[in-house]
Amino acid sequence: MTENRPKRFRLYIDESGDHTYNLLDDPSHRYLALLGVWFQQGEDYVEFSDRLESLKRDIFGPRPDKPVILHRSDIINRKGPFGILCNPSIQRKFDKGLLEVIEDAKFKMACVIIDKKKHLDNYSSPFHPYHYCMAAMLERYCGRLKFLNAVGDVLAESRGKEEDLQLRQAYERVFESGTHWFSHEDFQRTLTSKKIKIQPKVANIAGLQLADVLAHPIKQGMLAEKGLVEDAGKTFGEEVREVTMKKWNSRAATQQVDGYGKKWL
Repeated sequence: MTENRPKRFRLYIDESGDHTYNLLDDPSHRYLALLGVWFQQGEDYVEFSDRLESLKRDIFGPRPDKPVILHRSDIINRKGPFGILCNPSIQRKFDKGLLEVIEDAKFKMACVIIDKKKHLDNYSSPFHPYHYCMAAMLERYCGRLKFLNAVGDVLAESRGKEEDLQLRQAYERVFESGTHWFSHEDFQRTLTSKKIKIQPKVANIAGLQLADVLAHPIKQGMLAEKGLVEDAGKTFGEEVREVTMKKWNSRAATQQVDGYGKKWL
């Protein structure tokens, strides 16, 4: 008789904003957001990855030796292969296709935002802001895994030697010591690795590209809900927020998103 194995998930994370405590009167620097999306490994993720690659081939053509990798700043600035999006009809086709891929994908997401200015005012010697965001993100991810009696790991994109070190330290601090709300035993029961996985952008990982595309518009939407930035109106970012409305992590009993999918620090 084969023993039933728990479902396995993977969390893909990306951030919007910088990690420093500088220029905090500017909203673009004041708030750091960590966005996470998680998929059950297997059919759900493979289907999403295949559809994303199909869309890229349809728009940019086959590029087996140098695949197109979605990166928000490159898309907006029309850098490299995204220069083709200067053609309005191609841009509309790309936008429509990407929204459909996102809407149809089977994933859940959470976004943690820290107000670095308020945090610095309250604590004379605060931790690196990424530590706080990582702890809150892992609480939400592992809380969901615990509810599902599942396990999972975490994957992030390499950002450079110093940034990768900060990322590893933030993850390992939580895994080894726990948080105020979750014990280290809770994290170690649900996370399959004591170290975060880090891959370069050129690895062309679909989950990381999704997190990259979502991080800024989801952050801006949460800021607008609090009146901290102006609502930009009907933009592509707003369309992204609309197709991800049902993707938020929530409390199972009540479907409450605040505190479960959307978290403020």
